[in-house]
Amino acid sequence: MNELDQLYQQVILDHSRERHGAGALKDPDGRSHQVNPTCGDEVTLGVRVVDGRVAAIGWEGEGCSISQASISVMHDLVVGADLAAVARLEEDFDALMHSRGRGVDEAVLDELDDGAAFEGVSKYPNRVKCALLGWMALKDALAKSGAAPPAPDGGGPGADDGIVPPAADDGPRPSPLRPAPPAAGPGGAAPSVPDRPEETP
Repeated sequence: MNELDQLYQQVILDHSRERHGAGALKDPDGRSHQVNPTCGDEVTLGVRVVDGRVAAIGWEGEGCSISQASISVMHDLVVGADLAAVARLEEDFDALMHSRGRGVDEAVLDELDDGAAFEGVSKYPNRVKCALLGWMALKDALAKSGAAPPAPDGGGPGADDGIVPPAADDGPRPSPLRPAPPAAGPGGAAPSVPDRPEETP
């Protein structure tokens, strides 16, 4: 493992422990509950929008380190951002996760900040769904709030992941995720991060 991979792994571990934005948001404008049955990850996420900006996000969830760290990173990226910026970040992270390790433009990595740490996760299809779970919840919660960001050309997370359009009511509802594509080639293994934060020494 090279130094950059080690750094990225540490970023994921740190966020999975610190869980920025964790905790239920009181009186959110929209709320979404999402489940990844493949890995057992789940999250309930609430969002508050003020003057076209994401003013606050609160979430409660459990699952592997990748899913929990991704939600923590997403919180830092989108809180305070206007809805157009949120849509752009969604598109960038979705492109990173579907790059299958081929990489994306440096400008995308720069904009994603700590989100760039998930570049290696894109090599493992079963883990991609873990990393996208929080972004799917955010997109659904924004739609339920009535303040969904404008859809970028790529459609953002969930555009081709089997996400069902949100119902008219505000109740939490699981959304099915896209079946995993074929696993990585021979010898491919998931990133060496613990499945759950509490199992980390």
